[in-house]
Amino acid sequence: MKRTQIIISFVILFSTLCILVALSGWYIYHLNQDIEVIFGPASDQLTMKKQILLATQLYLHTSELTKPIDLLAPDQTFVIQSGQSTADITQELETQGLIRDSNALNTFLEYSGLDRSIQAGVYQLSARMNAIEIAHQLQDATPSEIVFQILTGWRVEEIAASIPTSGLEFSPDAFLTTVYFPNESLPIIESIPNGVSLEGFLYPDSYQLARDISIDEFLETALLDFQIKVDQSILDGFRDQEVTLYQAVTIASLVEREAIVNEEMPLIASVFFNRLWDGMKLDSDASVQYALGYQADQKTWWKNPLSLDDLQIDSPYNTYRYQGLPPGPICNPSLNAMRAVAFPADTPYYYFRATCDGSGKHTFSVTFEEHSAKSCPPENQP
Repeated sequence: MKRTQIIISFVILFSTLCILVALSGWYIYHLNQDIEVIFGPASDQLTMKKQILLATQLYLHTSELTKPIDLLAPDQTFVIQSGQSTADITQELETQGLIRDSNALNTFLEYSGLDRSIQAGVYQLSARMNAIEIAHQLQDATPSEIVFQILTGWRVEEIAASIPTSGLEFSPDAFLTTVYFPNESLPIIESIPNGVSLEGFLYPDSYQLARDISIDEFLETALLDFQIKVDQSILDGFRDQEVTLYQAVTIASLVEREAIVNEEMPLIASVFFNRLWDGMKLDSDASVQYALGYQADQKTWWKNPLSLDDLQIDSPYNTYRYQGLPPGPICNPSLNAMRAVAFPADTPYYYFRATCDGSGKHTFSVTFEEHSAKSCPPENQP
């Protein structure tokens, strides 16, 4: 009798286990089916145990992931920096009000494998999108907007050279052609003499641009930035120095390329003004570098050091040979350089040269004899 009861109990237990296994299998099958319909397939990198755990969590957070926060929300810019972690990205999405729950989105990203393919860049997102749509949007390696930077002291050829890797759709050659033959409807074009390029007026800054922006639209953006940054106080300073805007930008471009330390810019500007007012040649190495152009051996547009032969190059930009200002700017100067021209230091200096310690600073002199006495020994030539 006791043996019969044991057998019956075993059969009942085994049957219960079979039912539980069957129910579990049914649950897992239908759970995965439902989750796959809503969230797509699971990453093939997941173990079965991990997939079931994540699928269960997704099921519990379906509403947070599939319902937008605000169907009337506007677009907003969202930036992902290179190297930024997935957790930081999702937390920032929640902070900016684009998703409801960063943890729920982290779960989906891990489940789908999309956490391994989020792309750095600038995106236009909206709370009109649900979290799943936002996650897929962040997989786009070519977002509609890019950040393009013009560095201080770049000449237009250096700007052109950075275009192929920027994401902009126009070519360097097309850009340079338009810079040298600009549209007459562009901002501040009336301040630029006919027949010259926009060199000097493409304001150094970081620009957030549509990938498909036209060249004229890009130039208009940079020129408007120049117009805003070079405000009335600076323009009044140029007038006080009795130079036109174009002349002022030309001097500022020389100051930009000569100065390493921003604090010295007003001093360098004062030297150039003193020499101009007294009818002396400017003797600017930077103008010679511009005249020499690209140096294939050094892979730079700014040859350094210059030789005595370099100083003899027959170019109107060679201020060692030709008196007065060069024909135009030699680079796109910073706001600091333009302020230095608007408000130069009041000095008796006519000369400056680099110090011998490699610091990038300069010594300033009144006479050529004093200037010569400050030259560096050959072994310490900067």
